[in-house]
Amino acid sequence: MNKQLLTIGFLLFVVSVFATNPPNVIVLLADDLGVGDISHYRRMHSNNIILETPNIDKLAKQGVVFTNAHSPAALCAPSRYGIMTGNSCYRSPKPWGVWGAYEKSPIKANQLTLGKLMKQAGYSTAFFGKWHLGGDYLRKDDENTIYRGPRYKPEVDVDITKIAGNGPKQQGFDYSITFPAGIQDVPYAVYENENWMPLSEDSKIEYISQKSMNKIGVKLDKSEGLGDSNWDPHDMGPLLANKAVDYIKNHSNKKKPFFMYYCSQAVHLPHAPAKELNGIKIAGTTPSKHMDMIKELDVQMGMLTDALKANGIYENTIFIFTSDNGGLLKPNTLKSGHQPSDIYRGGKNSAFEGGHRVPFIASWPKTIEGNRTTSEPILGLDILATLASINGQKIANNQAMDSYNLLPILENKKNADSHAFLMLQGGTGKELILIENGWKLIIQVDKKDKTNQLRKPIALYNLNKDPEEKQTNNLIQSENQQKRIKKMFTKYNTLRKNGIVTGKN
Repeated sequence: MNKQLLTIGFLLFVVSVFATNPPNVIVLLADDLGVGDISHYRRMHSNNIILETPNIDKLAKQGVVFTNAHSPAALCAPSRYGIMTGNSCYRSPKPWGVWGAYEKSPIKANQLTLGKLMKQAGYSTAFFGKWHLGGDYLRKDDENTIYRGPRYKPEVDVDITKIAGNGPKQQGFDYSITFPAGIQDVPYAVYENENWMPLSEDSKIEYISQKSMNKIGVKLDKSEGLGDSNWDPHDMGPLLANKAVDYIKNHSNKKKPFFMYYCSQAVHLPHAPAKELNGIKIAGTTPSKHMDMIKELDVQMGMLTDALKANGIYENTIFIFTSDNGGLLKPNTLKSGHQPSDIYRGGKNSAFEGGHRVPFIASWPKTIEGNRTTSEPILGLDILATLASINGQKIANNQAMDSYNLLPILENKKNADSHAFLMLQGGTGKELILIENGWKLIIQVDKKDKTNQLRKPIALYNLNKDPEEKQTNNLIQSENQQKRIKKMFTKYNTLRKNGIVTGKN
């Protein structure tokens, strides 16, 4: 039998297996978690491990660990658009992020999302956690009008009893437990299937002030505003994890497989660790509240994998673990010796590697050989095309235009294609980034130019020789590198201007 017939036969066998026993899928997106926050990654460069993450480490040993993975941006809101749609942030109507829960969603009605993709593939779909993609809420004084308001002052003219549109349901999720802006901003409430889910029997909608939060030892990260009278961010991680465990139990071994997009509240501010989770003490057990939250995230991870095993579906579940941007450089954490960004410079909101180089682990025990590490360059927005490939779904040319299929890499196929270059962006400093063959060009956008068209190169690093991006190694003024700088800058602008599809394989 010739090689071509063998290949066709194998593909038909794979399709048959998927059709008769499709895998369940869980994508876990951590919030503000750096590569150095995970002990498995940290051990690659140091033996000084301050905080162990045993559950995430187990997933790493059983799966494929990517050491050159990047978030679409160095900040969460734009990254979440990219991961949800498979499109680079610059394709969004608000490329630097939709930060308010009451703002218009950047996702268009006809746009493919993770939820829509998996639903059309025959999955029961569920969203858990931080949304941060805007949404529609009605005005208090006019139930026929969507509320839009300024974010520079507390917003109290909005009816927060339900998400009226552009929430998880509209993006393909059958079931949802939603924190519209995580635990960081208004509304300070939890929603089940778009409707406000009272946290206690005596819950009511009221004004959540810093004064009221002082009573429970919480410093608001953002503005005061409306929320559940029993709002306490210490309780949100346990609520989320337990709801997800219940979902796994109730949807295991059904005719339809399930897809869960689990967006943890950890480890974003305000750092409010649970006293205990799953019988494990959390608060006060590490050198900082920030590190308590990392520990809580690891326990959440363990709860999900334990639930899969208890229900006999772990072996046939695809588990993808990553973060929306780099880690937090908090003084008490750094003082302990813990390095959230590992060897990399900067952290969240930075154009340096620490701002966007993130953990990325993929596990599928039944099909993918585990305990492997790869340095192939990837992006968080590659998740969509990968899941489409696994489930035999075709993506239209105008959808998920920058998402790359990672399945050949996961299957350890020889000469598997990967990104020829990466396009991503920094944070509030409005930097753009092009990485090609280990060379990294950082481009500054003129902050006063709302069209984002005025830009210039400000840094060039050779990550092959200098992954730490030492300040003295910025080659932007090097005479020997001017041709490279010009070529890369022209390429970035040409790609943006022509809207070139940068993914698809």
